[in-house]
Amino acid sequence: MNALRTVKRTIFPPPRKSPDGRDEWPSRTPYVLACMGGAMGFGNLLRFPSQVFNNNGIQWFIPYLMAVGMLAIPILILEVAVGQAYRSGCVIAFNGLDRRFSGVGFGMCFVGYAVAVYYVPILSWVMVYFRSSFRSANDFPWRENPQAYFDQVVHTVPAIPANYSADGSQVLDYASYPSSGVSGELIGWTIFAWFVVWLSLWKGIAITARAVYITIALPILLTVILVGRGASLPNAGDGIKLYFGEFNGAQLGAGKIWQAATSQVFYSTGVAFGYYTAYASYNNKYCDAVQDAMIICISNAAFETFAAFAVFGVVGYLGMQPGQGDPVGTYTLGFYTLPTAIQEMPGAPFWAVLFFLVLFLLGISSSVALMDAMITTICDTTWGSKFKHATVATVMVVASCLLSFMYATEWGYDASNNVDAWISGLSLIFAAWAECVVSTSFYRWVDVVGQIGAPSFWTYQCSYIGGMIVGNAVAHSVSAEAGAGAGFGVYIVGTIIATFIAKDPTSTPPGFCGRNKFLARIWWFAVYSGDQLTKDLNYIVCMGKQWRLPFIWAPCLRYFAAPVLSIILSFAYPNFYAVRGDPLQIFGFFVAHLVVFIILLTFIWPRAMDVFVPAERRPEGIRRYAPQIVGADHPDLVFGMGSNDEEGAMQRSETTEEVQEVKGKDEPKTG
Repeated sequence: MNALRTVKRTIFPPPRKSPDGRDEWPSRTPYVLACMGGAMGFGNLLRFPSQVFNNNGIQWFIPYLMAVGMLAIPILILEVAVGQAYRSGCVIAFNGLDRRFSGVGFGMCFVGYAVAVYYVPILSWVMVYFRSSFRSANDFPWRENPQAYFDQVVHTVPAIPANYSADGSQVLDYASYPSSGVSGELIGWTIFAWFVVWLSLWKGIAITARAVYITIALPILLTVILVGRGASLPNAGDGIKLYFGEFNGAQLGAGKIWQAATSQVFYSTGVAFGYYTAYASYNNKYCDAVQDAMIICISNAAFETFAAFAVFGVVGYLGMQPGQGDPVGTYTLGFYTLPTAIQEMPGAPFWAVLFFLVLFLLGISSSVALMDAMITTICDTTWGSKFKHATVATVMVVASCLLSFMYATEWGYDASNNVDAWISGLSLIFAAWAECVVSTSFYRWVDVVGQIGAPSFWTYQCSYIGGMIVGNAVAHSVSAEAGAGAGFGVYIVGTIIATFIAKDPTSTPPGFCGRNKFLARIWWFAVYSGDQLTKDLNYIVCMGKQWRLPFIWAPCLRYFAAPVLSIILSFAYPNFYAVRGDPLQIFGFFVAHLVVFIILLTFIWPRAMDVFVPAERRPEGIRRYAPQIVGADHPDLVFGMGSNDEEGAMQRSETTEEVQEVKGKDEPKTG
């Protein structure tokens, strides 16, 4: 019996505890690998090549790299830093920034959970290929026609298209799906996949910290082999030319490529899915959040860019061309091409088995991360903490498994594509937009109102957000030029009005802005919130020799990321109008808007998320008036840094001079 207990503790070790009693990663390495495991999955090996194929050419990397550097990395830094600072999941962490932001946290968790429900059933497709790999290469069922075999695996039955009026203004007949049968094999493999997810979740991060060494190392090794084999196939150069050897600049003038690139970056990086904040909450609160975020983001982009060479080598070998027929589905291209590459390799059965096993593990690591965000949120609540982590994980997995059965039907493939399109193109983008706006526009907003007055503050915020709404609406209804003029016009007029109706602040802004009363007013309503968040996080999380948040970080979120995301988000509505006759498109559109509703509702009615925030932590989101005071609002309570935390006290002492300097600039120290 003792031997069995020893084996159990070896396989399922208890998690390490931090001084505040929260589970903690054993070291930085498994934390970073777990985050990379959430990012490196189907989004890299399957989704990325499909998106690039539909937008072929090296011009793809212009919006893609811009999205990585100016959208994904800044937002990822925010999510990691907030998770470490507040030592909790998304809802409580964003509630700590302000009680009106808790809906943003829950919206992120909901996005991740909605993806997990249709993501895990895709693993059942992988397992069908896995089962079919235990035979000689000449007998592989996909050998003659990879596309036909894929259709057979997913049991898809073509839909009867919708019928529109001649001018497209009315839906005469909605699309219908003639068959609704269920695949017993897909159901069985879906249950198996959820069981593996449950095994990785029920003991928390202690198991996750060990599993990531397998789920990350094997895919990287196999990808290198596949790239070598794909590039050596006959005519592989034709496919690689589609990927990296053409420049189709005309595509940059359309919104399609920008939306596809941004949603791909957010989808594969995992930004706005919630699990980075959840994972960071189990981290040491003084880990290098900025460096970790950059490592995760850059590694993910490099991996999927490199892995795509394997797919496009096979694209050339198969003679596939973009623009012939309908665009390929979200995950379709990888299922068409990678099995074909494997069957041409020496010892093909071995490599096929290994490849589909590793693909399964990649999917599991991503699924675990997606589910962990919601489970962490529940476990952090007052009612959820009454149950063991294993109990919460079990209930969530069973409920999610039942929901995912609909994707194992003969219309399940279409449902997964449609839901994925709206989750990644609408709710994911909206959640990220909301993160950018609330954290840099409304953080410590009581300080701004106290300094310049509520009329000036709200006038500016309405012109800032209203400019994006009006500009995008006019752009789609009239022209892009008219939209840009309308959007900037609303913003500029609102800024001028806000400047003239503002009170003169009593707390002097730093630097040049403090020399002129009009510049001082503008600084307060246009810069202060993001600047103060930067200073607070640098004071609380980014200590000592760690990389600090640069001054440009918050302006990048507020004045680049948010407007760009609003533009990309605006394309969702014309896209829906074109497919509004399909019930599955309507379903995906409705699911995506649940996130929008939750975020807006909670901003207006903060108590809506109280059920997910323990009573003792709700006051963290009620801001005191403390203009320009770094780490205000009782940081020892808010940020979980008790006076007995010697490491935190020592590191905070290194910034004492900086804090005193900031305090010295503030005249009234109210509250």
